[in-house]
Amino acid sequence: MPAKAAAKTRHDELLREIRAHDYRYYVLDDPEIGDREYDALYAELRKLEEAHPELLTDASPTRRVGGSPRGDLKTVRHVERMMSLDNTYSESELDEFLRRAENGLPGSAKVAYCVEPKLDGASIEVLYRDGRLAGAITRGDGVSGEDVTENLRTIRSLPLTVDYAGPLTLRGEVVIYRRDLERINEARAKQGEPLFANPRNAAAGSLRMLDPRVVAQRPLRVIVYSVVEGPSLAPTHQEALARLTALGLPTHRKERVCNSRDELVQAIRDIDAARGDYPYETDGAVVKVNSFAQQDILGSTAKFPRWAIAYKFGAEQAATRLHAITVQVGRTGALTPVAQLEPVKLAGTTVSRASLHNSDIISGLDIRIGDLVTIQKAGEIIPQVMGVDREARTGNEQPFTMPETCPVCGTKVERREEEVALRCPNRRCPAVVKGSVIHFSRRFAMDVDQLGESLVDQLVERGMVKDVADLYDLTVPGLEELERMGKKSAENVVKGVLASKEQPLERLLTGVGIEHVGQVAARQLAEAAITLKAMLAWSPDEAREHVSAISGFGPKMVESVVRYLSDTDGRALLEKLLAHGVSTAQPVQASAAEGPASGFSFCVTGVLTRKREDVHDSIRKAGGTVHDGVKKGTTYLVAGEKTGKSKLDAAKKHGTKVIDEAGLDAVLRGDVQ
Repeated sequence: MPAKAAAKTRHDELLREIRAHDYRYYVLDDPEIGDREYDALYAELRKLEEAHPELLTDASPTRRVGGSPRGDLKTVRHVERMMSLDNTYSESELDEFLRRAENGLPGSAKVAYCVEPKLDGASIEVLYRDGRLAGAITRGDGVSGEDVTENLRTIRSLPLTVDYAGPLTLRGEVVIYRRDLERINEARAKQGEPLFANPRNAAAGSLRMLDPRVVAQRPLRVIVYSVVEGPSLAPTHQEALARLTALGLPTHRKERVCNSRDELVQAIRDIDAARGDYPYETDGAVVKVNSFAQQDILGSTAKFPRWAIAYKFGAEQAATRLHAITVQVGRTGALTPVAQLEPVKLAGTTVSRASLHNSDIISGLDIRIGDLVTIQKAGEIIPQVMGVDREARTGNEQPFTMPETCPVCGTKVERREEEVALRCPNRRCPAVVKGSVIHFSRRFAMDVDQLGESLVDQLVERGMVKDVADLYDLTVPGLEELERMGKKSAENVVKGVLASKEQPLERLLTGVGIEHVGQVAARQLAEAAITLKAMLAWSPDEAREHVSAISGFGPKMVESVVRYLSDTDGRALLEKLLAHGVSTAQPVQASAAEGPASGFSFCVTGVLTRKREDVHDSIRKAGGTVHDGVKKGTTYLVAGEKTGKSKLDAAKKHGTKVIDEAGLDAVLRGDVQ
């Protein structure tokens, strides 16, 4: 056989073999070969394509590594509007949905329902054309989303080709398995990066990254759950899912057809009972009319399809024994009690700690060491103690009181007026210093690479770093003396620290952590001062005058800045940083261009699908202004998931309109006046 023909034959064999192994590993969780054998097949394929470039196509697994970074994500329209599902939380509400669906069909048509887990990830539309992956679009506002095709190509659970010639448009969810999130967060903790709160946030954030090469390193998976466009694929939803599975597409394979109300309710209960064993997060069950013809008859409202509903579950809870209460000290000096628990399985992970927040929570619940407690994990990394089983008490349980002195440095703790939290006032407290260094080094602040928690622990415990300015005194020989720190690693740390000197003033002010001054306010403050030297030259009266003139700065923020600049320790830290050359001026921003958001001000809060700073930039580019908090005159509160009650109350008080991320996108496009 000619060399080219033989190469083509072997190339086709490798494509089929690698795709089959990807399906077994990433979809079925049942690999047939080990990593070493798989890597050998992949290496052979790559070598073959290097020798015969004509064999390389977009369908090759070697193209999954990710292309070049992009400046932004292009907005494209969905094939069909991507609607949300209406929610129900009770069987009586479910009965109302069944009544409406059956009354909406002609005559006495028999209705079968398909029940399946409601996946908790990032929604996606996937397009195949002529059997090849042709596009992937985020939910966006439901009409249009962002083109993330290059990012989807990196996900090995999604085939690049399917044996289906016609147009095929699918809806699915991008998820991260819980076990994979644990590994990601372990790595992020070592690097001193903030942890992902849950798999959904990790998946959504990863999906919209601008560098596909970074996305390729994240363990994302796609699970397809519906067909939008696929001529003659199947007459029912269940059969369509079966056909997709046969085509090698990743589906959850947990759908169940129910022909009566009792069967449907039992199916929902079964999903609720089993969801802790699923590898991915599930926050409910989806009920759909199974027949596509009946779905077409029922149609949709302006917001929701009439043929489907989401039955949402309550947060998972578990009972376990509280063995001890320890107290952690954060960068602000706040003391936080943490329950040490007998390990228990909850929401697919083993939990041994839970937040108790503050002494008022402990008193209110009457929590005692030795109690049998109920814990709840509602999407947070550290679960919360929700209640105590007082009837299970034996009389040996011990009350807990917060310490009068800092458990780390022994300084007498303080409680500020109108605050619940106790604080260690010692800025030299090792716990405060460690927290401050980690905060200073984070990406939204000075972005100091290579500074993980274990390294920071050593630096503080050995007295090499007593405040963040001491980072700029670190040397390669000094770092080499630390555990697990070779010359190359030490050089990388010093290089990362020195590179941070180029960060603008707003990043420095964010990093030092002035109370009540977040990223938005730090930028405004930096623009008012321009240089650190100029800010330090302000007298208290001048500082108050300059800061009071900043739009959106209330009395608390003004006094906090003035107090920090007048405080001996705070001022000494800034002067020390200035002496180290950490004094890059704040770039002078041109006046906001006229745009769809001109004249509007926004406060952004909660968990969003994009980084907060990216959302802020998109607002400014559209001509809007950004506030750190909701104030008089704030036009919109952009409320993501887990928005706090205080922000919502402030919005109500000031007449600020509350919108979600899709609503913000509409404002920035000019669709809302």
